[in-house]
Amino acid sequence: MATTTTTTTRSRRAASEVKSAPIKLVEGPQYPDIQTIRDAIPAHCFVPSTWRSLGYVFRDVSMAAALGWAAFTYISQIEDFTWRTAVWIVYGYLQGLVCTGIWILAHEAGHGAFSVHQKLNDVVGWTLHSALLVPYFSWKFSHHRHHRFTGHMEKDMAFVPHTKADREKRRLADLYLDRELFEDIPVVQLFKLLAHQLAGWQMYLLFNVSAGSDSQQSKASWWRVSHFEPTSAVFRPSEALYVAITDIGLLIVAGLLYLASTVVGWKMVFLMYGVPYFWVHHWLVAITYLHHTHPDVHHFEADSWTFVKGALATVDRDFGFVGRHLFHGIIDTHVIHHLFPRIPFYKAEEATEAIKPLLGDLYHREERSFMGQLWSTFTQCKYVEADPAAPGALKWAEKK
Repeated sequence: MATTTTTTTRSRRAASEVKSAPIKLVEGPQYPDIQTIRDAIPAHCFVPSTWRSLGYVFRDVSMAAALGWAAFTYISQIEDFTWRTAVWIVYGYLQGLVCTGIWILAHEAGHGAFSVHQKLNDVVGWTLHSALLVPYFSWKFSHHRHHRFTGHMEKDMAFVPHTKADREKRRLADLYLDRELFEDIPVVQLFKLLAHQLAGWQMYLLFNVSAGSDSQQSKASWWRVSHFEPTSAVFRPSEALYVAITDIGLLIVAGLLYLASTVVGWKMVFLMYGVPYFWVHHWLVAITYLHHTHPDVHHFEADSWTFVKGALATVDRDFGFVGRHLFHGIIDTHVIHHLFPRIPFYKAEEATEAIKPLLGDLYHREERSFMGQLWSTFTQCKYVEADPAAPGALKWAEKK
């Protein structure tokens, strides 16, 4: 009888403890620390080869020069207007692909993944980016902060999505109309996508659009956040000299383009340089946008953000031959690039395979059409909202 009483008492006490225990809240996925991820990658993946990197520069610049020479020498000799126009279109597209690869090599240099020699990295990066009218040091500084705070809803320097509250604000881009009234009209979506692709890069450089509210180094008016102004609020005072050096490179190239126009005319300069320029920055905007916009990846509020969470809030995609061989794998291996931007692109695939078993479902890859996903993503992913399954995280709202 005593034994029965004791057992009953213990049972009641246990039940009481269960009832009074606090309810465990959903914590969301568990992320490994950055050192654990690093330890999973072979050490040689972190060491760039200067000569191999220079070899890619020689290859890509040679392809661009060959395409330019062929276009200048032969396309103008085509008498039929329709055929001549068609060949110019093909040239612009192909040259845009090759020059995007050159852009990405300068991007490698900016991250220190081109070579172990920092001065060489900056010389190569400044030269290649200036040739494409890209502000090398300015972009380098802001892009590093994008990597530092990827996925942070306040401090990311490159891409912070709208929230539902943001969407309720009337904007000049929508002619101060309620966007809910017209944004689903296909022609409106197409127009916005074209503007996004053709002017997104320039708007970012001039006005720091899409950056977080707390991403600037100081507070300033909207016209004082340019990537071209040494005293811009985007930069620290110690970076002003490098921004000025950036501007010198751009002025040199702009001067060369002007001299070329006096010899061959502005039309020829536009066809040979201007059209590929817009193709290059179309690709860069598309790549950046699709890396950070996918229903499976989060953005994070300030209190819950960590570097690893932000770095893994990206998605690898597939762009076939072009992605692997002309775009140097930047589309296919972007997750590892955000975790360890100093890994050279030609070792990124090996490093990616090494971390997949560790990351499991935290690693995201999209196998569907890259360009097809640009349209569907742009029309479906409009804003982010709180994810109840992951406190502090925001997910892309499902379109109703």
